[in-house]
Amino acid sequence: MKIALGSDHGGFELKGHLKKYLDKKKIEYEDFGTFSKDSCDYPDFGSKVGAAVGYGDFEKGLLICTTGIGMSITANKYYGVRAALCHNVDSAKYSRMHNDSNLLVLGAKYVKKGLAKKILKAFLETDFEAGRHERRVNKIKSIEDKVL
Repeated sequence: MKIALGSDHGGFELKGHLKKYLDKKKIEYEDFGTFSKDSCDYPDFGSKVGAAVGYGDFEKGLLICTTGIGMSITANKYYGVRAALCHNVDSAKYSRMHNDSNLLVLGAKYVKKGLAKKILKAFLETDFEAGRHERRVNKIKSIEDKVL
């Protein structure tokens, strides 16, 4: 699995911390920026990661900004992206089990380093349950098809 990563200045530090975790776990990733704490615009990086996941170049993605809201809105504009803003381990697990989310979004203001690692671990290790949930995810996909 290869993960697309991105953040704005508000998520830059937390992204760096999570990159160390991914390195330790030998999980491949590509960092789409930002590459400093200098002020920048979250849609620039949310769109890069959203496109990378939506176009199928990456199986999963991770975006981080101050609250996670802007990144979620941006990434979910891309066909095939089901970005989930998660603030705890349980929401990360359920985003995968029930929604087959493929992009985790974190808000650095609300999720500290230790918890962020646990959330990311849960997101990466939890499988989609399919079954009745697949019917619901397919309804989301049909909405996307109508919009195109």
